[in-house]
Amino acid sequence: MTYLRYLNLGLLIGFPIAWFAPLLRAGINLPFFGQSEISVISGLQTLWETDVFLALLITFFAIFAPLMKTLGLALIQFGQMRRKMLPLFNLMGKLAMADIFLIALYVVVVKGVGVAKVEVAWGLYLFTGCILISLGISMLTKKRSSPLIPAIS
Repeated sequence: MTYLRYLNLGLLIGFPIAWFAPLLRAGINLPFFGQSEISVISGLQTLWETDVFLALLITFFAIFAPLMKTLGLALIQFGQMRRKMLPLFNLMGKLAMADIFLIALYVVVVKGVGVAKVEVAWGLYLFTGCILISLGISMLTKKRSSPLIPAIS
């Protein structure tokens, strides 16, 4: 399953692109963010100015959790780390999904209040895709580590 190794390493390119890509677009400046287009990075910049605790959480969920999981899985896949660490990295992937939930919640709140017309941009799909691919890679890596399934390289 060499392709899993390289697909996982590809996430080291995909995630940073997704962090700078537009997640949401609105016809007017969005409340709290003061702009019409939000990316993970621009949202974090705004949060650091207004709510440091939430900024720390989102920074962990959106940037550090997916990055640490991708690097950890790469170390396991290339034989540089024990497979005992795999459950920890699977948890990191699940934590990264919390960020997507928060973005979806923001869209629902803004649309529900009727403040602005909010559209989901291509960056949200890219970010979601990277997270889902990462979850899939970790599931397949876990299956491969099962004693009943022979290792394929």
